[in-house]
Amino acid sequence: MALRIVPVGPDTVEQWRAVHNEIIPAHQLTADEMRDRLTRNRLTLAYDADVLVGNATIRPPRSDGTTATVIVRILPPYRRRGFGSRYLDAMLAEARTMGARRIETVVLAANADGLAFAVRRGFVEFDRYVVDDETAEFVDLYLEDGPRGSADEQEQ
Repeated sequence: MALRIVPVGPDTVEQWRAVHNEIIPAHQLTADEMRDRLTRNRLTLAYDADVLVGNATIRPPRSDGTTATVIVRILPPYRRRGFGSRYLDAMLAEARTMGARRIETVVLAANADGLAFAVRRGFVEFDRYVVDDETAEFVDLYLEDGPRGSADEQEQ
């Protein structure tokens, strides 16, 4: 199993959005929101050969900070195959090259698989909230002692 990670560009932005919207149905992104995210964040897609298995977001540290947010999403049919661990490891490494010393992530509270995966990988919850007028609850976590587990471990 080889994971291929590619940056999102104009020709793949809709694929990225489709993965996001499938995994987070309570917060569907619009085309305008996608354009904004492309200017602020590092967005990637992950493939097993030519099959799309997930996407990721890195919110780089701000110019006055050292915290990056890394969010990896794996489509349900591809979970528990090592893709999430491999993808997360790659995105953590990339965030660190951007100067991140603290890594945070965000998980939809209803995504029990995603929360369990984050905790197994060493993330610790520090906040729960609802965005604006929506009803979906999100969980903020930070990476406490670096990643735990291995790419062969059960995940998401």
